[in-house]
Amino acid sequence: MASPRACATRADQPPRPSPEPSQLRPALDSLLIPFRSQPQAPRLREGYALLANSLPSPDELNRLLLASGDRSRNPDRWQRVLDNSLWHLGVQSPEGKLVGFVRATSDLALNANLWDLCADPGDPHQGDILAVLVHGSLGKLRRELAGCSISLSAPPEALAALDRYGFSVDPGGIRAMGLNLLG
Repeated sequence: MASPRACATRADQPPRPSPEPSQLRPALDSLLIPFRSQPQAPRLREGYALLANSLPSPDELNRLLLASGDRSRNPDRWQRVLDNSLWHLGVQSPEGKLVGFVRATSDLALNANLWDLCADPGDPHQGDILAVLVHGSLGKLRRELAGCSISLSAPPEALAALDRYGFSVDPGGIRAMGLNLLG
């Protein structure tokens, strides 16, 4: 696809001189402003580890979901869910326990979705865990699926981390809906 300038330039006219770099700087600065205001990357406390695509067991995932106030899923369903996800991130405590989790799906064109974002409410660093999962997910999505819109459903304790990274709760009145097909 031709650039807009090439489409607007007639072939019988001499090309315009390129602008000086100093003339481009204000335009570039205006494009970069949102990235300058990004918060500093959160860090996990010593002994905690961020795990990428390390398959947690269905028992670990169900324990974490139940602790977070969600319902458990049968192991076969977890396997299908993980198989149909692009990737997932987990956080492991110093004791080796899964204390945080999020997974991503996408149509690989326009939309990306984050699912099952949770952190163990019994962990004293729950807020840090959620912030690391959100930050890690956004970084991965920006690298792998730049330009996709990102949506997620999240528990109330994740709202501070989501707000920190620019998410809007129910933007323009849009609310998520779900349909339970099992009954």
